[in-house]
Amino acid sequence: MPRRGRGFWFSLAIDVLWPFVVLFVRLRVRGKHHVPGNGGVVLAFNHLSNADAVAAVVFALMSNRVPRVLAKASLWRAPVVGWIMRSGGHIPVERGTVKASEALRPAVEALREGQCVMAFPEGTFTTDPDNWPMKGKSGVARMALEARVPVVPVAEWGTQDLLPKGSLLPRLLPRKKIEVVAGAPVDLSDLYGRELTAAVLDEATRRVMDAITTMLTGIRSAGTGSRSA
Repeated sequence: MPRRGRGFWFSLAIDVLWPFVVLFVRLRVRGKHHVPGNGGVVLAFNHLSNADAVAAVVFALMSNRVPRVLAKASLWRAPVVGWIMRSGGHIPVERGTVKASEALRPAVEALREGQCVMAFPEGTFTTDPDNWPMKGKSGVARMALEARVPVVPVAEWGTQDLLPKGSLLPRLLPRKKIEVVAGAPVDLSDLYGRELTAAVLDEATRRVMDAITTMLTGIRSAGTGSRSA
């Protein structure tokens, strides 16, 4: 897994958490070959649990990319977590204070610089009773269309068993199985150069969420089950 570009505190957090992942999680990762080895890319994940971010970072690193996490700006003001977010060059989003295009400007710039940006299009944990993805917000679509970079859809499953919504402590035993599977980049090329109207953003977002849902369907139908947290 790459170390260069992580930053001290982000790298330390990874090194501290990694032994717990190895000991308490049976992690299966597939589809790494869909992540380009260089250049700007958005990794778009479904959102089930606070454990999603850890699994998503591990997936990105195993794909040979150091991710820049797109997350709510309040995390930068939190003790310890703020150090990690700043150290890793992650990208704060101030929700509800500025126009969407301005809030996402740092993410677009990072993508144009060839960075790997990690995001959860739903913006929060799914409220679907069976843990299927909800309708996504337009942020991922806006970033990808402005920067003209690929969006790789990635589905996670099992994180909701490790750290259920509302729980502060993980359920380490029995050892949990987590799957992270990426699909082929979502084709948005026909939307490049078009005015970013609500209709265009909705169409791009729909394609991304449909691709994530397809990947999740594959995981669940293959035997990890239709269980919910």
